[in-house]
Amino acid sequence: MKYHQIDKNLFIKNRKNFAAQMKPDSIAVFNSNDIYPISADSTMPFEQHRDIFYLSGVDQEESILVLFPDAPHEKHREMLFLKETSELIAIWEGEKLTKEKAFETSGIKTVYWLQDLEKIFFEIMTQCDTVYVNTNEHYRANVETETREDRFTKWWKAKYPAHSVAKSNPILQRLRSVKDPIEIDLMQTACNITEKGFRRLLSFVKPGVWEYNIEAELLHEFINHRSKGFAYTPIIASGNNANVLHYIENNQQCKEGELILMDIAAEYANYSSDLSRTIPVSGKFTDRQRAVYDAVLRVKNEATKMLVPGTIWADYHVEVGKIMTSELLDLGLIDKVDVQNENPDWPAYKKYFMHGTSHHIGLDTHDYGILTEPMQANMVFTVEPGIYIPDEGFGIRLEDDVVIQEKGEPFNLMANIPIEADEIEDLMNK
Repeated sequence: MKYHQIDKNLFIKNRKNFAAQMKPDSIAVFNSNDIYPISADSTMPFEQHRDIFYLSGVDQEESILVLFPDAPHEKHREMLFLKETSELIAIWEGEKLTKEKAFETSGIKTVYWLQDLEKIFFEIMTQCDTVYVNTNEHYRANVETETREDRFTKWWKAKYPAHSVAKSNPILQRLRSVKDPIEIDLMQTACNITEKGFRRLLSFVKPGVWEYNIEAELLHEFINHRSKGFAYTPIIASGNNANVLHYIENNQQCKEGELILMDIAAEYANYSSDLSRTIPVSGKFTDRQRAVYDAVLRVKNEATKMLVPGTIWADYHVEVGKIMTSELLDLGLIDKVDVQNENPDWPAYKKYFMHGTSHHIGLDTHDYGILTEPMQANMVFTVEPGIYIPDEGFGIRLEDDVVIQEKGEPFNLMANIPIEADEIEDLMNK
């Protein structure tokens, strides 16, 4: 892995917190992701399942974590099952976890090779009543592929049909949504790498560059600072491309007078950052572009202040909508009649700002978190309002990642990344 080894105490604490919420005489199983095929012998780069990573720090394929807090034998209370490494694997694929290295990574003392799984699993299944399965219940999940986790669940249910079933996901949704200080430090590193990439662009962008040139500059900077690359597929949208919310082609030339909306950020140690900035190709905003830009920034600043313990996500978005409505009225994009006649389910402001303002972020860019429950300290949210005006050929989105505090306004992990229009212009024209 490119990243520095993470303190194993994070994973020890995460397992302790999870186990504390398990039913008596139950086990929980977590599988690595598959390596997904492309065609012939080609595969996609491996990405670890975030749940097994969260609980163990293991970042390798064909790994299984089993938790059994009430196991009669202490050695079975936490177990890792790993693909056995060999000299041949080391030659062809590189170093894999040894049992010693797995302990250094996870803090788990009991490490078996995968070939021992069925024997050990039979033993512990005779001693437990309930098995926690790890289903994906994220509110934006859309999984069409049968995962390694799915196959494992099919196998044990067929072999041991009398056991009760429980769900890991509700526990993980709550645990993962509140970040440990170690996690916040990792996310800060991801944000710092993103800052380096963005600052590189400010001296690079000029009329005539292509969107993919910008993407390449970012990737260069990210990888040079121990990131695998982008935390999500980058959006580099010049001109009217910005009005396609998930524009990812990044294949157009950036022209004088246009704006470039960039939703681009680095990962670090599997933790995401999520940044949006909008900059002028020519290094100078027009008066109209500046007016809209400043309006978006005001909405972002006011929205950020509302991210405090106790806030309900849905109520927060209603309040942000009111602020955005006021700004759109001042910009002449909507009028009072539009507001008076608006559909409550799709308010007038939605014509120009049609997406949400904030989402949880962490190991996933759209991270775990139960949106109907009040916000808590140490949750990390994006703040990302935007105004999109196809008729005028540009769209503007601004986004930072912030940590909710016990008291006061959130802490901005991206406070050092330029966002004020004057600073953007100054840096682009140095």
